[in-house]
Amino acid sequence: MTTQPLARKLQRFVDLTAEELAIVQQLESTVVNVDRHAELIAEGEPKQQCFVILDGWATCYKQLPDGRRQVINFMIAGDFLGLRSLLLRISDHSVTALTDLRVSRFSAAELRHIMKEHPRIATAILWALSRDEAIVVEHLVDIGRRNAMERLGHFILELGERLASAGLADEAGYDCPLRQEDFADALGLTAIHVNRSFRQLRERRLADLNKRRMTIHDRTTLAELAQFTDTYLEPGSLSS
Repeated sequence: MTTQPLARKLQRFVDLTAEELAIVQQLESTVVNVDRHAELIAEGEPKQQCFVILDGWATCYKQLPDGRRQVINFMIAGDFLGLRSLLLRISDHSVTALTDLRVSRFSAAELRHIMKEHPRIATAILWALSRDEAIVVEHLVDIGRRNAMERLGHFILELGERLASAGLADEAGYDCPLRQEDFADALGLTAIHVNRSFRQLRERRLADLNKRRMTIHDRTTLAELAQFTDTYLEPGSLSS
């Protein structure tokens, strides 16, 4: 399997040929380094570029006029940023680098051309975006129906599955740059609730965040607690 982040991700959805993989890798050819906290996409601005994360984490969010923030998702290697500019006149959310980033940059026009000329690549991209939408749906369920510890447990496992598919996690856990405030803004909780929930998970020997490392001690019990299944993260398949 290819080690390029975007090609690796799309290959999970469609068994791309060598020629198709080479075309996908063209989107990863213009590499830009982005400093931590730098803004890549600004809500409300038109004609913005698209990106794929090659290394690092980014935050997609909406900011309210009074400064409160709702995190839509945290994006990792292989994830697209700004693809809604394919259809929308202006961006409907902002994206900021959570860590130092390496991204590839391309225009919406470039991507539209590839999708028009190579329908199997277009299918893979649409499947990847459908999975991203399914993740957002689960976050809505988190905020609307799960209690604080269930929300946190579900989110920890989901991040682990996503990072594992990018080759960035194993059964024991994963590196995690998120602060408690980041979890709070993603899960609709206060930092105090997040702190309390982490303490409860730690006391139950289920999971722990220490020195930017998320350790999962008992995946089975944590999944039962959070009612977590990974079916919404599993790719479909299209053979060549």
